Amino acid sequence: MKNLPLLFFGIFFMLAFSWSGLILSSVIQFGDLKPIALNEGETPMPIARVGVAQQGKEIYINQGCLYCHSQQVRRKGFGADWERGWGDRQTVPRDYILQERVLLGTSRTGPDLMTIGQRQPSADWHHLHLYNPQITSPGSIMPPFRYLYKTQKIGDAPSPNALNIPDTFADEQPPEGYEIVPTERAEQLVEYLLSLKLDYELPESRFAQ
Repeated sequence: MKNLPLLFFGIFFMLAFSWSGLILSSVIQFGDLKPIALNEGETPMPIARVGVAQQGKEIYINQGCLYCHSQQVRRKGFGADWERGWGDRQTVPRDYILQERVLLGTSRTGPDLMTIGQRQPSADWHHLHLYNPQITSPGSIMPPFRYLYKTQKIGDAPSPNALNIPDTFADEQPPEGYEIVPTERAEQLVEYLLSLKLDYELPESRFAQ
């Protein structure tokens, strides 16, 4: 056991290095960051996500969306985020300070979604995209999420939220007298996607940069 001190030192070094990398670096980055208003009288940003949109975040996580989509815009000139129209400025630590769980993502099999609520502001578009991505994005490799929708008999009048599937997708049309409507989970997920915006500036990240 003559190497016991060396073993102890090695374990201590590994733990200290991990703690510094995971905890200390996060504290240094986030520190005392708070929402901030760019100009006097403006609403401090960012603001917390609440209500149905926050519930939709749990659906986003449960459905595994974060495994194919990131939520971080890189600065101009670093990657092609700017050219792809994924954001008008880079994301910075302050953008995430009010999120209990930050969904940066693990890969970019699909496009970054940090600003999808700005790029696609229509709830109808998102529902059609989730039901069958080929309707809105021909050639997409994203799987359909049809199980988030249900087919039901039309009552006295069609439901206001029934999907309006184009005639060119005849195989997706419901039977005569029926309609396809979002489940509560689909409504929550779409509300969350619509809330993903980066339409404000911060002192450390401006649109012009």
